[in-house]
Amino acid sequence: MSRYLLEICIDTAAGLHAAAASGADRIELCDALGVGGLTPSAGLMKLSADTGCPVRVMIRPRAGDFVYSDDDLTIMRHDIAITAEMGLAGVVFGANHEDGSLDLDRLDDLIRYARRLKLQTALHRSFDLAPDLSRALDHAISMGFDTVLTSGGAKSAPEGAAVLGDLVRQADGRIEILAGAGVTATQAPALLDTGLTALHASCRAPVAIRSPRAAEMGYAGPDLRDTDPALVEALRAALDRYEAQTQEAKLQEANTQEDPHVVC
Repeated sequence: MSRYLLEICIDTAAGLHAAAASGADRIELCDALGVGGLTPSAGLMKLSADTGCPVRVMIRPRAGDFVYSDDDLTIMRHDIAITAEMGLAGVVFGANHEDGSLDLDRLDDLIRYARRLKLQTALHRSFDLAPDLSRALDHAISMGFDTVLTSGGAKSAPEGAAVLGDLVRQADGRIEILAGAGVTATQAPALLDTGLTALHASCRAPVAIRSPRAAEMGYAGPDLRDTDPALVEALRAALDRYEAQTQEAKLQEANTQEDPHVVC
């Protein structure tokens, strides 16, 4: 397996199979990626268990912000339990106060519950709402999250690349920094240059609406999208190519050090 991890977020059965077959190391299972991702159905969870690819489930009970009520928290706990029942690898969630700071009490409740069920835990991009990302990262580490998904506080990971590099150095291997939002095969090398070793992408492209009548009735919008296997393959190839180039550069450096007479 490459030292550079590729996580693909999907929200359909077709996307699930496309990601698993085209080079994803891990899948984030969602519903409604058009609104940033919601908790998927139990049926899609069950289907994902047979892909042979590690799956983490988005635990987000509604669209909108991440300021959650007690009822929201109850729903999230039930969905975490279902994830464990399905035998999946982990869960992805977040919770914030109105000012964007992490809601440590609710996060602690959810992470303790997930840990009791032996699930991996990832803090999603609600992290990027925090007014102090460095402090938020310290909190995520102290609570025991395995991963933080972040764009470095920017609208896209490429825009937040400098901050992402800072977060990688601060994390110092204590937590996985997973860069997401706007990640493509073209952007991947520059992101990896910051020290990142894990990228997250949807790799979605427009798809045809197969039922014109459904579109006329408003059940399907013109912006319908799904995971494109070619985009997943291209991103996987970019990570593998970067790894090969990095290894080659290290080998050349080692050879040069062994033979000081070599002129480059």
